[in-house]
Amino acid sequence: MPLILAVNAGSSSLKISLFQRQANDLPRLLLTSSTSSISSPPAKFNFEVIDVPGSESTSSGNKESVEEGIRDHESAFEHFVQRLSRLNLELSQIRNVCHRVVHGGNYLEPVAITEQTYHHIERLHNGAALRVIHAAMAVLPNSRSTAFFDTAFHKHLPPHVVAYAIDQNVARKRGLRKYGFHGLSYAFITRSVAQYLGEDPSQLNIIALHIGSGASACAIRGGKSIDTSMGLTPLSGLPGATRAGDIDPSLIFHYTSQASLDVENGGRILSHKGEAAREVHISDAERILNTEMGWKALAGTTDFGEIVRKAFPRSVSEKPDDNEHALAFNLLLDRILHFVGAYHLVLQGHVHALVFAGGVGEHSVELRSKVGEAVSCLGFAAVDERANEGVEEKKGVVVDIGNTGQCGKRVLVCRTDEQGEMARECSTIEDFW
Repeated sequence: MPLILAVNAGSSSLKISLFQRQANDLPRLLLTSSTSSISSPPAKFNFEVIDVPGSESTSSGNKESVEEGIRDHESAFEHFVQRLSRLNLELSQIRNVCHRVVHGGNYLEPVAITEQTYHHIERLHNGAALRVIHAAMAVLPNSRSTAFFDTAFHKHLPPHVVAYAIDQNVARKRGLRKYGFHGLSYAFITRSVAQYLGEDPSQLNIIALHIGSGASACAIRGGKSIDTSMGLTPLSGLPGATRAGDIDPSLIFHYTSQASLDVENGGRILSHKGEAAREVHISDAERILNTEMGWKALAGTTDFGEIVRKAFPRSVSEKPDDNEHALAFNLLLDRILHFVGAYHLVLQGHVHALVFAGGVGEHSVELRSKVGEAVSCLGFAAVDERANEGVEEKKGVVVDIGNTGQCGKRVLVCRTDEQGEMARECSTIEDFW
């Protein structure tokens, strides 16, 4: 049976799903695996058999194990293949290995990995994905490795959305433009929501929120991205677990300055004296803004669940933390509302649904409730708190959390699946088979 391996490499994680290609139907999920804490060992490995003929299902219960031998993404992939080889499967049946690659630059469609395309992708700083691609080509030499780009979904962005207000000759020469990210997730959301609502995807208008440790928003009109919050890199737009999101570009220079504070009119301002200036290298600026900011800087944790628990304690005996945890929650809420409001205008109010996805979007009852409360003035159905709190128990890819007794735009949760989207697209490309 022809198999598809879909690989999603994060900065410190590796998620893999195995699918069987089916004629005239979506690929069938056979098993999933995840490896976490790769960059902060010991790594944790999870392997769940769902529907492999001749193999016992392990989809119930916790199958996580601590693996001292996993040191990096390459060894994580090798460990997965070793575990896979114990099942009633032939590795030679894996015809295609699909790799999620965050930045595709000018690539608008999936591309098979060759020496030339590998080096093109390498220049776009796709470190984790490249390491896994290298391992896959070594461990599964007879399988085709193909890159699927998060940026490709945003290929229809209008010129005025893509451009920054800078010299366009320099911009074109250096590729300085908005690319947008989380595209595989948005493609899955668009298709799944259209199916759920019984709409033709080419007629679907939604505002989608992929909120996880990396967070973004996207305005989708007629099934195509017309604006999105991330830009040249995933750093811009909404704040994330360790990313600052949108800030004044000059902030980083003041943030890293060693200058003392001047007192002026009773306030404290940074010195602009030339002798106090400190040169900040671009790599330092990107590292700080990508890895030392966000919820981590505000609340001391990257766990949004912890932020919610401390900002909104459920017990009357607990005192709400009205400082850093509430600040982190309210700041994210505020930035989300800015984009939802803007995209509602961009779509001229013609919106079928507001859709929550991603780890936080799919699991944070409180965030969905607060966003839903705020957007009801735009004609969205009020959030049904019982439905909102019961999302985890509901089956299906899409769950409606709006008050079904009300007319209006829908409020939905979509369990996004980037691996599933890659497998689906791979199965439809006849040249790959």
